[in-house]
Amino acid sequence: MKKITSIILLLLTFGLGYGQIKIAELTFESAGGYSTSITEFTDSAEDYFLRTDGSNTTSEVLSNIQGSFYFAANDIDGEGASLPVTLLLNNINISGYSGLEFRVYLAEDDDGANEDWDEPNYVHFNYDIDNTGSFNNLLWLENDGSTFNSAPFVDTDYDGDGDGTEITDTFVQFTQNIAGTGSLLDIQIIFNLDDGDEDIAIDNIEIWGTLNACGTAVTWNGTAWSNITGPDINTPAILNDDYNTLGSIGSFSACSLTLNDATLTIEDNTYVEVQNDITIDVDSAIDVQPEGSIVQNNDLSTITNNGTMTVDKLTAPMDAWYEYTYWSSPVSGETIEGAIDRSPANRRFIFNAQNYLDATAETNNDGSTDPGQDDIDDDYNDWQLVVGSSTMSAGVGYATTITSLAYSLAPGVSDKSFRFTFTGDFHNGVYKVPIYRNDSETNDNNWNLIGNPYPSAIDADLFLAANSNVSTTVNGTDYTGSGFTDGAIFLWSQDTDYSATANGGEALNFSNGDYAIINGIGETAGGDGLEPNRFIPSGQAFFVSMSNSASASLVSGDVYTTNVIFSNSMRVYGTNDNSQFFKTSSKTKKNNSSNKLKIDLTSDNGVFNQVLIGYVNGATGGFDGMYFDTAKISAGNNITAILYTVINGVDKKFAIQGKSPNNLNESETIALGFKNNIEVPTLFKLSLAQFKGDFITNNGVYLKDNLLNKVHNLSESDYTFTSEVGEFNDRFVIAFNNSVLSSEKALLDDGGLRVVDLGNDNVKFDVSNSLSINAIEIYDTLGRNLYTVSADSSSKIIKLSKLKSSIFIARVTLSNGAVITKKATKN
Repeated sequence: MKKITSIILLLLTFGLGYGQIKIAELTFESAGGYSTSITEFTDSAEDYFLRTDGSNTTSEVLSNIQGSFYFAANDIDGEGASLPVTLLLNNINISGYSGLEFRVYLAEDDDGANEDWDEPNYVHFNYDIDNTGSFNNLLWLENDGSTFNSAPFVDTDYDGDGDGTEITDTFVQFTQNIAGTGSLLDIQIIFNLDDGDEDIAIDNIEIWGTLNACGTAVTWNGTAWSNITGPDINTPAILNDDYNTLGSIGSFSACSLTLNDATLTIEDNTYVEVQNDITIDVDSAIDVQPEGSIVQNNDLSTITNNGTMTVDKLTAPMDAWYEYTYWSSPVSGETIEGAIDRSPANRRFIFNAQNYLDATAETNNDGSTDPGQDDIDDDYNDWQLVVGSSTMSAGVGYATTITSLAYSLAPGVSDKSFRFTFTGDFHNGVYKVPIYRNDSETNDNNWNLIGNPYPSAIDADLFLAANSNVSTTVNGTDYTGSGFTDGAIFLWSQDTDYSATANGGEALNFSNGDYAIINGIGETAGGDGLEPNRFIPSGQAFFVSMSNSASASLVSGDVYTTNVIFSNSMRVYGTNDNSQFFKTSSKTKKNNSSNKLKIDLTSDNGVFNQVLIGYVNGATGGFDGMYFDTAKISAGNNITAILYTVINGVDKKFAIQGKSPNNLNESETIALGFKNNIEVPTLFKLSLAQFKGDFITNNGVYLKDNLLNKVHNLSESDYTFTSEVGEFNDRFVIAFNNSVLSSEKALLDDGGLRVVDLGNDNVKFDVSNSLSINAIEIYDTLGRNLYTVSADSSSKIIKLSKLKSSIFIARVTLSNGAVITKKATKN
């Protein structure tokens, strides 16, 4: 029977012919699906650039509208915009297609003698395949070459003069071929319309193509492929017996995949890539291990599952049963209790973003109302219990713990991981996931918990490119991205235990300060100290903030909604791409090539905090939005201590700050803020965790402690300090030239100072070179000055009887003006 089935499938493969297929379309009937380089606007008269149904523009009369909405532009600089401006459709998945075709409906208000396109006016449609950053001509609209007042025409030879079909007030479809093939297609529309009746209307943009036919199928018989080498992306694969990707044959790609009475096991750090359809019979199964991946490239490909499909996931190591994991189902039809079976009924939550509103802050979880925001819902009705029998929706995030019994029965004392299995058809294709914001408060973040819907990792950069404000040049492109989200991804990375003083809806709450962050500049570690890579694994949920500027539809009251987009084009299948279900170790990273530095704050009692500063095109020294400048989520008083960067005029504590490469010179300085809530004596340490780029590598990184008037070469060694409780926004400054940091003769540590404990509270200080000691200051671990002693010799003994702790900080001023600070101990 298996042989007959294989023959039939081969006949279908040879005999099936493919015609033109609509790969993607943008109808403008709903908000989103495109991006603009400026905010959409209208003066309800003759100046506009927006998606519209014609009710909020001037009295243009257009016919043959394809639905109710279209995109229209007229006198774009009339309200102050700088021309040209762009509209972009980005990352359209064209993998597996050839003979690409672009179709669009166009119209223009044809009012006879007053058609006012002048010689400089134009609308240019261009395209780019696979994000080269270089766009090709596609469809150009120009006037007829005269100086003033021409109707717009198609410019058939791209020479700036319209010589083809006239654009009239009736929507007509125009078709152009797109040369080339690849994986991702961008369509760019450039507008240069600068006067009264110079308008254009655009509707129903479509991309069509011919699906590439698969070649001759190869079969697996349990020990070998029929063609010896196995399938490739153009070859169908038929498994007639069990296959395991662990071994010498390993991962593979195929044009289509069929299982006949076979089990396919995709082991950790392996993958199967399928261009088109997957079909498994009633006696077959596909099981994806926690760090394995299965990818379908074609968004229109299908899954025919008559057998069993499962995805196993392993939680991050947990120190207690009440630690939460953020989940997103990689399969359809699965329930929470079906997959996460050891989760307690009262610890299964969904985040209701429509209920989230942060108009006021509180302190110490005391219920008081304070001005500002604390990243906590004011009435605590955002996290809502969800029934275990509820089906997990694609792209939606869920939060669960495990039961205390399950934790106690698991082997080990701490760092316990738990395995769960999701059963159902693999998610595949395009998913539009609703996100929400409440505009009754515009100063808060509009948090939404979403998740990777696929049984493979997705690329964080491709997700952000499709769903956030992307810089004009950060990724080598010339567009600004889609403003659905604010441009950062927040991953729960729990380390801090619950606290009665952490704000929230319960008597005991966790710290918001434990989130790891990915934005357009890079990534910072969360509470557990592990940095995320730039891939979001299968089963992983994460927070994003809906942009205040996103085009959105009204839900009710002040609540608006739009969609974030997931598509197969975001899916990745490298051997380590799906390896980091938070909080496991980081194995693979992708970084933009630029000058960056990452600084860690640690302490002798377990503090860990991290900041990143990156110099990239598109960013400035000011606040540029979350894609470049991402603030730490407010942690209230449950934080122990945090490090952050400061931007003038912005009341936020930044985890990641982007700056322009033009800022990077020997005069550049970076303000670091520090907040400490630890009341016991603590030694803190600042470390240069990571740096890259020629400028930073060649110049070094210097830190000034303004409290102690000390400059330290952070490139050579860590810096240790103490601090009182409080918030200090101007204590530390980073520079790339030590002379910038001091108007005095504050010099670098030279290691020439020795501190010797003589017993009976006596401590000797001496220098081993020709210098002498001018003064010695002794500080305790809270930063309090206990002694100030003058000297005029190379050696000095001080009796430290007032020092209660064995640890102290000595600040020694030498005869040449150098100031040396050292941590020391006495018995």
